Amino acid sequence: MYLKELELSGFKSFAKKTTMIFDSPITAIVGPNGSGKSNVAEAFRWVLGEQSMKSLRGKRGEDLIFNGSSGSSRLNHASVILTFNNKDKKFNIDFDEVAIARHVYRDGTNQYFINGSQVRLKDVIELLSVVSLGVSSHHIISQGEADRILNANIFERREMVENALGLRVYQYKKDESERRLAKTEENIKQVESLRREIAPHLKFLKKQVDEIKKAEEMRKELFGLYVEYLKREDWYLKNYRSELEKEKVGPEAELKNIEVELGRLSALLSSASDKDADRFNKVRELENTLADIRRKKDELGRKIGRLEGMIEANPLARFDEESPTEVKKCRYCGQDLPRVTMGVESGSFRDNLLVEIEKHKQDKTLAESELLKCVASERDILAQHSNLKSEIEKKKETLRDSERALYELRSRRSELQSGLGTVRVREERLIYEENALETELTEATVLVGRAILDYYPNFVFDENKSEDRTVQEERKKKIERIKIRLEDMGGSGEEVLKEFNETTERDQYLEREINDLLKSRESLTALMNELTEKVDQLFRDGVVKINTQFQEFFSLMFGGGSASLAIINPPNKRRENAMGDIEEIEDLREGIDIDVSLPRKRVKGLQMLSGGERALTSIALLFAISQVNPPPFLILDETDAALDESNSRKYGDMIENLSKYSQLIVVTHNRETMSRASVLYGVTMGGDGVSKLLSIKFEEAVAVAK
Repeated sequence: MYLKELELSGFKSFAKKTTMIFDSPITAIVGPNGSGKSNVAEAFRWVLGEQSMKSLRGKRGEDLIFNGSSGSSRLNHASVILTFNNKDKKFNIDFDEVAIARHVYRDGTNQYFINGSQVRLKDVIELLSVVSLGVSSHHIISQGEADRILNANIFERREMVENALGLRVYQYKKDESERRLAKTEENIKQVESLRREIAPHLKFLKKQVDEIKKAEEMRKELFGLYVEYLKREDWYLKNYRSELEKEKVGPEAELKNIEVELGRLSALLSSASDKDADRFNKVRELENTLADIRRKKDELGRKIGRLEGMIEANPLARFDEESPTEVKKCRYCGQDLPRVTMGVESGSFRDNLLVEIEKHKQDKTLAESELLKCVASERDILAQHSNLKSEIEKKKETLRDSERALYELRSRRSELQSGLGTVRVREERLIYEENALETELTEATVLVGRAILDYYPNFVFDENKSEDRTVQEERKKKIERIKIRLEDMGGSGEEVLKEFNETTERDQYLEREINDLLKSRESLTALMNELTEKVDQLFRDGVVKINTQFQEFFSLMFGGGSASLAIINPPNKRRENAMGDIEEIEDLREGIDIDVSLPRKRVKGLQMLSGGERALTSIALLFAISQVNPPPFLILDETDAALDESNSRKYGDMIENLSKYSQLIVVTHNRETMSRASVLYGVTMGGDGVSKLLSIKFEEAVAVAK
């Protein structure tokens, strides 16, 4: 894996898109002061995740964006893209090329991308940590930071060495484990708190569940009582109804017959009464008719007498044309009627008398005929009157017998109705008890479940063995007592049981969570201990390797002498305790100290070194560290500025040796250093304040020159 290119766009003084290709072991970046060449080193630091604006010579994120000049307008966005060749798959990503990009906007928003996909800063750091890259200074060494490892305290030095050794990935894992452990501890506290919160409620629900269990036992007892009670009650009521039905059969049949007979007699008496009335009316009508006929007969007799008298009084009536000498006698008195002959012989008078006599005779004949009819009618009416009188007398005798029978039947009916009334009262009581049984069955279904409907009909008892009714009543009272207790306990408790089960399940879940968290804590603690041991071992092994390289580079730089790193513990701290006594506190942390001894001088310790000596020592140490775990590239930002010509040659030899393990990007003014580079990038800045880039490949330049 190696660095391919760096692309800057709007970053600091690089207003326009600028691309730098890195295809040689050593690439030098040169330019006058203020041209922006150090911005290139800062672009590397920024794109690799640097968060400290101080390290980037700024205060805010927008300070990294080109702010404009007289010839160019300011930009609202800056980006840097760093591209690596990944054919050897050193990066844990399945691409032959890996491009890491960072963007910043005027509002301070930062965005990170890996191969065009937006990611988190954490993802970038984890990806880079695999190849010992990041924001640490061991692979980006600026002029002001070359001496930082010498000025750092023992703990800061250890951190620098760990980063250079590639132990940062383990530290990330350890930090992540610590965060997870802290989160686990917090979760344990939360879960324990939740368990403590639900414990009283669970205890309360447990008491309720115990009550529900008692109620369930009572329901089982009630079920057994109900089975026998319902079966016996059903059997008793059915038998009782059967007895009542039998008691009603005879009286109802007899009563039915009596009602029929009463109806018949009533109809008979009613009919007889109506007929008697008709007969009496008929008798009265006959008597009235008879009186009318007799009056009419008398009138007709008188009329006939008058007509006979009138006929006898006529002169022509005394002479018979065929027997003129015959003497007429009066029909009523029997005396001879005198013959009147005076004027009979006279013609018209005689005719008139004859006409009159003839008329009286006709009237008399008619009256006599009517009289005969009246006599006949009188005879018939008298016969009818006599027959009706006889029938009436006979009917009266019959009605008296019917009335006696009617009275006796009514008396018997009252007796039967009274008896049936008593039966009906008992039947109404039976109906009440049957309804009560239905109600009880409904309540039983609610209290003990619908299974009672299928179970109680199959209950068997000795029906031939009599049981006193009071036993059943006692059974009912016991049922009522249990029902009252169940009612006092409340409903079925399904909601309580459901809540208890849910709460219990939650408590068990929390218990499992605690157990899992405890196991997680144990595993995390074990992992942290393992990582600590591994980091410590790798650190100690790394220090040994660094010391080997450090001694080699130091001897090369100073022509001898000795230099090494030492793992030390800080001195114990002293503090005053609560009792006022001074006590020492041991600091178990380990740090790094640097021991140096210059050749041909009695100079030992960093404090005795001159500025140049300190610069050479720090460079030797940084190069030694880089040799132990070489990063893909190393940026040296004017780290040779304080070197004289002789030391510059030694510096040049070291970077040539170092370029065998890492690509070097060297920002320099030193001619000796420039001569060791294969590619030279020149950075210039015109009046518009924009950095521009020129490049030279020395191999191509030499070929052209030849």
